[in-house]
Amino acid sequence: MAERADDRLVRLLGLVAFLDGHGPAPVAELAERFGVSERQIRDDVDQLWVTGTPGYWPDDLIDFDADAVERGVVHLTNARGLTRPLRLGTREAVALVAALRALLDSPPVQADADRAQLVRSALAKLTAATGEAASAVDVRLAHATDPEVMAAVTAALAGRRRLLIRYVTAADVVGEREVDPARLLTQDGSAYLLAWCRRAHGRRTFRLDRVLAATVLDAPVDAALVAAVDVDVDVAASVAGDRLAPEVTVTFASRARWLAEELPWEELTELADGAFAMRLRVANPAWLHGLLLAAAPMVLAVDPPDVAVQVAESARAALAAYGVS
Repeated sequence: MAERADDRLVRLLGLVAFLDGHGPAPVAELAERFGVSERQIRDDVDQLWVTGTPGYWPDDLIDFDADAVERGVVHLTNARGLTRPLRLGTREAVALVAALRALLDSPPVQADADRAQLVRSALAKLTAATGEAASAVDVRLAHATDPEVMAAVTAALAGRRRLLIRYVTAADVVGEREVDPARLLTQDGSAYLLAWCRRAHGRRTFRLDRVLAATVLDAPVDAALVAAVDVDVDVAASVAGDRLAPEVTVTFASRARWLAEELPWEELTELADGAFAMRLRVANPAWLHGLLLAAAPMVLAVDPPDVAVQVAESARAALAAYGVS
């Protein structure tokens, strides 16, 4: 399965911190501790070896004992300040307190006792260090997800197991689907599961408040399919929660109904013959253009009209590049 960049970053930072506190460690021990292969640990060391502070001359880079690495032992000799305690200003500390309180109150954390304890511990330490300023922060999240559903979803993600879900679509149709879960995300207060749907044979996004029941199956997920889901376009980065982002309303034919499950729309209006109008706030116009081009046969109308004009111009430019008029 393809590794996410943020997962590797966390491991790289953890590797430096562990070696600084523990001292030299065999590659095999590090591989077991961090849950990766010995080859991956060696690749991580090679990555860290060319990482450092601005200037990037040899004395600015994280350094290891080369002879020890050749013998299969990782010995950190210069951490370039990565292990120094982080000093936060009051505003930074309060922002982190607010983020941790929101995280602690989120369904994925509430569904995992170990994860909740970890967040609670970090929050307690940061709150104590911040002092009175932390008491001014009050975070409350509204949840609509069934706790049992969330527990099953998080268990499936942790164990890389397939899920059987009973789901209500935007058209109020109830059905069962087997899915290979990839990850959870939140947008505008709603939780979504990104997964490979085996019934649709494609990537789908399921709103968790529409999942009526979820059962973890014995079958493992297909790592290649999950990887394809995980590197796909991040809906949350393209469809904005920013109230100042421009609004676009797209009318789709009934056969595009699955898009209502993919996108966190502002408003969905049912029309005749199963068509529907979806109002979105779009932070990334290029993403919208790509969506409209890909779904062109199912698009009935676009408002404002100039968006449709821009997409048509893009299509003509693409055809011209291939010598098609």
